[in-house]
Amino acid sequence: MRIVLNGQQAFGKAVLDALLAARENVVAVYGPAEKEGAKPDPAVAAARERGIPVVQPRSFKQPAVWEAFRALAPDVCMMAYVTLIVPEEFLNIPTHGTFQYHPSLLPRHRGPSAINWPIIQGERRTGLTIFWPDNGLDTGPVLLQKAVEIGPDDTLGSLYFERLFPLGVQAMLESLALVKAGKAPRIVQDEAQATYEGWCRVENVQVDWRRPVADVYNMLRGADPQPGAWSLCQGAPLQLFEARRLPAVGGQAGEIVAIDDEGLVVAGQGGAIRIGRVKPAGGAKQPAAEYASGRLKPGTVLGA
Repeated sequence: MRIVLNGQQAFGKAVLDALLAARENVVAVYGPAEKEGAKPDPAVAAARERGIPVVQPRSFKQPAVWEAFRALAPDVCMMAYVTLIVPEEFLNIPTHGTFQYHPSLLPRHRGPSAINWPIIQGERRTGLTIFWPDNGLDTGPVLLQKAVEIGPDDTLGSLYFERLFPLGVQAMLESLALVKAGKAPRIVQDEAQATYEGWCRVENVQVDWRRPVADVYNMLRGADPQPGAWSLCQGAPLQLFEARRLPAVGGQAGEIVAIDDEGLVVAGQGGAIRIGRVKPAGGAKQPAAEYASGRLKPGTVLGA
């Protein structure tokens, strides 16, 4: 079967590596266009190292791009982390269609930050979906799904790299096997269950210490490491990482009640949170205790 991989970054590379390890016939890799001064994309670089043709369109909405894709005579296209809009004119060219990875249990959490929001919203379960994309945003029929638990201390980073990433690579190859066997389903999504959230950006994750400590902790976890939840500290933004929830320790909400080698202990509504690392505006991420030395002391109130 003639396979085209459309993907990028570490996930795209991992899927490519898995395909080649399984001796699949990858005839081309589509990746992001080069940016001046930037390092080569990992998936693109891996394809070039293996002598696989690379295509890097700046848009998938051009007929010339469709015709060049058609000339490859693809049997299937696998989309492994694609940020550009890909229209049906391109998606429908392969003989057996195009399927795509999405890191949530569709139709829940459609959109580009589908790992952040379930954690921020306090959910205990999420997963991944392999689906047949169409012209909607994450609306196409489902091919395969796998569920995972969100642990009480999971962050965006741990949930993705420890579970959704490796499980996603496995699911992409399972889906290919189903396509090759002629057994790949197309299960229509239930629109009554659909939710959508946009990008989780810095402006969405300013900590409000007046909220219940559970809500604050969920935001800190769901934005770690990106985009990085933050609070004002002495009038300037300070991003907060490696948080851990603690029992109540007294003090007003947002007050730093202790500083030790493990970081800052900040009082909240109904509990406290330890912050292990911070990143000041324009600075580097560093241990919170190191940042606090000579700068912060117990009684400093974050968010004020």
